[in-house]
Amino acid sequence: MYKKTLSLAIIVTLLYACATVPVTGRKQLSLVSSAEINQMSATQYAEVVKTGPLSTDQQQTQLIKKVGGKIQKAVEQYMAEKGMSDQLAGFAWEFNLIKDDQTVNAWCMPGGKVAFYTAILPICKDEDGIAVVMGHEVAHAIANHGRERMSQGLIAEFGLSTIGAAMGQNPTATQQIFMQAVGMGTNVGMLKFSRSHESEADHMGLIFMAMAGYNPSSAPKFWERMATLGGGQQPEFLSTHPSHETRIKDLEGWIPEAMQYYKK
Repeated sequence: MYKKTLSLAIIVTLLYACATVPVTGRKQLSLVSSAEINQMSATQYAEVVKTGPLSTDQQQTQLIKKVGGKIQKAVEQYMAEKGMSDQLAGFAWEFNLIKDDQTVNAWCMPGGKVAFYTAILPICKDEDGIAVVMGHEVAHAIANHGRERMSQGLIAEFGLSTIGAAMGQNPTATQQIFMQAVGMGTNVGMLKFSRSHESEADHMGLIFMAMAGYNPSSAPKFWERMATLGGGQQPEFLSTHPSHETRIKDLEGWIPEAMQYYKK
């Protein structure tokens, strides 16, 4: 009887700890509040910006901020039109360019904290290319992928019944799970979710960039350029990202939908 009661309690908790992803409508696990994960993100982001180094190229930096600002406005408009503006509570948007000519990367932490690395700019090629990456990375934050992954990580580490106590009593483990959740660590057991999240962010990002006035047809072209980078690519089943071929095919399939939002 005790086990049945406990199982029922767990099921009820999981049902109430669900959120809905904008654009795709997918249900996701949400055991961590946005306020909690946004605060952790703000602290970590401040450290990244502090250690930098930030780019001193004002033209490139301003371009990142310009595109970021347009994507931000598009997101805010979309969320307002869908009656979801409350999901942006606690967002404190920041867009920074980090001087690093080796790391081809960009990311957005929960709460709208964005960082681009200078090494990705030649692949972006132009403002539209930057919008492809910006839309995708911001989509991760809007979809609350970090919160979802952290919820999954907490259950895996502590079990559902002890999550609340564990977060307060074991801050080191909680911080490690947070770092993994926002992509600053590795966890082979969660690769499946990462590929799913990447595809979802591609879909959402395409909508956001179109609303911001950027042609969504630029997205497949960006990933074609990414595919030409040297060094080869891991097989899809070993990677946290979809293969370039899969990604390009999916994006091309979503373009007709995104064009409905495209505002030149």
